Amino acid sequence: MARRNSESSEGIRPRPNVAPLPLAARIALHWAPRRPRRRGILAFLGPGLITGASDDDPSGIATYSQAGAQFGYGMVWVMLFSYPLMAAIQEISARIGRVTGHGIAGNIRAHYSPTLLRTMVLLLLTANILNLGADLGAMGEALKLIIGGPARLYVVVFAVGCAWLEIASRYEDYVAILKWTTLSLFAYAATVMVVDVPWAEVAYRIVVPSFSWDKDYIVAIVAVLGTTISPYLFFWQSSQEVEDQREKAGAEPLLLAPEQAPREMHRIRLDTYAGMGFSNLIALFIIITTAATLHVHGVTNIETSAQAAEALRPIAGEFTFAVFALGIIGTGMLAIPVLAGSAAYAVGEALGWPIGLARRPLEARAFYGTIAVATLIGIGINFVDIDPITALFWCAVLNGVIAVPLMVVMMVMTMNRKVMGQFTLPQPLWCMGWLATFAMAASVGIMFATW
Repeated sequence: MARRNSESSEGIRPRPNVAPLPLAARIALHWAPRRPRRRGILAFLGPGLITGASDDDPSGIATYSQAGAQFGYGMVWVMLFSYPLMAAIQEISARIGRVTGHGIAGNIRAHYSPTLLRTMVLLLLTANILNLGADLGAMGEALKLIIGGPARLYVVVFAVGCAWLEIASRYEDYVAILKWTTLSLFAYAATVMVVDVPWAEVAYRIVVPSFSWDKDYIVAIVAVLGTTISPYLFFWQSSQEVEDQREKAGAEPLLLAPEQAPREMHRIRLDTYAGMGFSNLIALFIIITTAATLHVHGVTNIETSAQAAEALRPIAGEFTFAVFALGIIGTGMLAIPVLAGSAAYAVGEALGWPIGLARRPLEARAFYGTIAVATLIGIGINFVDIDPITALFWCAVLNGVIAVPLMVVMMVMTMNRKVMGQFTLPQPLWCMGWLATFAMAASVGIMFATW
């Protein structure tokens, strides 16, 4: 009582009772613009980091696991080879979005044939939904391995959770969630550190390729390249650059604000090369882990990422098994929204809808509806009798079919001054982009030749 009196005598009034805000006011406050936060390294890295990390999805983990189990350390050089190609084509994707203020589909719609646009978007949508369904199935199987129970129920829970976060979250909060989710990939750094790896041999195999003309070896290389260079990554990163530009105070497309170019091009390059480096490093860890465990013990046939985790249990122990399985779930939580989101961006830009995760759901009903429908079909894939290996195979085929012509269009687009103005590609990036395109075309040709 004495303390209360002394506080009153100093002019401090007791806090009044405040009635809770009504629902409408709370929703408005949730979506209201916020004061910019202090930018650290995690804030500086954005679309490139998220795009690179999402490339190591459960389907990709299955591909890398099979490569390591079947060929041991004979495939590790592919990750070093693919890194500059992957980074270059993703930097080109990012430049398209940041320079023009529109994603890839929007620029194709504005400058190229409607038939080309519809074909690209339809193939992308089909591949993304198949990939999404396969990833959801792998996540459900991984959780079943850890705690038991019905895998299909987990598929529904994961799908609904991912879609709800993507639709209901504020853009800046959702981007932060995706960035923190990338940390789940460190699970594979942990697994490679607890298994017995001949690091001297690995280092030698990384820089000195051991190429073989064996049909299975060539198909494995094609599968790895098709996993690291995927069309949904192009659409996602270009569209995220557009989103970030619209949300950043004072930012404009570089065509309208060329003075912003030096800083933004430097950021894009650092973000992209860091994100793709992180992606390929994790993929390398997965190949090394399965090579040092499964291949050494004669396990050479891995069909799904969950099967890879299960095979590790008797060989590498409970810890490695559990961390590997949890990594599948973590990477899936990142990949599912990217797959659904990139499909929605492509369809929305092709049809001229209001698009963007920064928009409120009522402002972009069709865009968010596409995310929900794609996720719902992904769930349905797991309730019909589709072999997961068949699904992954057709994902690879569709990604290959769309990747090559899409990369050609992107390379032509980024050298067209009507599209890019003064920001056409510098010579080194132009050369690396075409090299990536030719490498992907050769991979697709080999894939069909070995069908």
